[in-house]
Amino acid sequence: MTTAERPIAPLEEAADESRGGRLGRTVFAAAPIFLVLAILLVAIGLVNPRGFDVGYYLALLKRAAPLMVLATGQLFVIVAGEYDLSVGSIVTVVVVAGAVLTAGDPNLTYLVLGGLLLFGIVVGLANGVITTKLGVPSFLTTLGMLLILNGGVAVWTGGAPRGSLPENLRVFGREGFEGVPIIGELPYSVLILLVVGLVGWLLLHRSNFGKQLVAVGGNPRAAAFAGVRVDEVRIAAFVICAISAILAGVLLAGFGGLSNQAGEGYEFQAISAVVLGGAVLGGGRGSVPATLAGALALEALFTLLNFLGLPVELRFAVQGLIIIAAVGYASLRLRASR
Repeated sequence: MTTAERPIAPLEEAADESRGGRLGRTVFAAAPIFLVLAILLVAIGLVNPRGFDVGYYLALLKRAAPLMVLATGQLFVIVAGEYDLSVGSIVTVVVVAGAVLTAGDPNLTYLVLGGLLLFGIVVGLANGVITTKLGVPSFLTTLGMLLILNGGVAVWTGGAPRGSLPENLRVFGREGFEGVPIIGELPYSVLILLVVGLVGWLLLHRSNFGKQLVAVGGNPRAAAFAGVRVDEVRIAAFVICAISAILAGVLLAGFGGLSNQAGEGYEFQAISAVVLGGAVLGGGRGSVPATLAGALALEALFTLLNFLGLPVELRFAVQGLIIIAAVGYASLRLRASR
């Protein structure tokens, strides 16, 4: 074994030895959100005039898909010990740019989508580099990026975006495969969600990158001593998060209206979903399945509030209570495990 290889070995050995223990702790930490989700889904079935209709639950999953995709990307940043508040503004850029740049022309759709994907990568790189290389806290970096993007959209559109979204762009979020037995239609958004969830699970839970990400979030100094390139891993997490925001924007464009506030509030919903899924703010722990469950639980909760006739504005108050309660619960759990 060469000298250059030695620093990496402790990290790999420790990861292999503790993999079973980490998996058990992650499952235990995430278990409450699956229970909460089950209760919410049952409650919706009880108050819904359609009862426990499979098609309605699939429609609920379809509506939740943009947030679930976005939360998956946010999870990578939070596991790395950072935050990304710019994702909502990226979603807005996708919806507005998709309409303005194509002007409803389907021949321009895939060219514009390619440009938006490149734009997302550039934004993710900028967030990551400013945070890691310049030492600016990610909260401030991404808050600044949020303001830049929102301001840029407002200036570009004059406060009132024009144009229209072509049908072959909206198809991803609003249509699906017809004639599927039992469910009738299988939405494209649900298939995209399944692919994103699988890729996210493989990256975070089954790859060397995922091990490094957890190590960086848990103890960046120890990870650096073990040979992990801490800055590069964190930058990659920001890029993944930005790409997830582009995908979420495409899905949201399918059934949402054209607005320069299309992604407003999604950054906080994504963080709420990650926290509900048992991830630790500060880094080092998180689960893709639990995060997806947290995002779906949020959408289910808002749906239930609508059925109960409570005002939409109550969402923000409920969301704030959820964040405080989830963070408090996580803090108590961490203290009890020490």
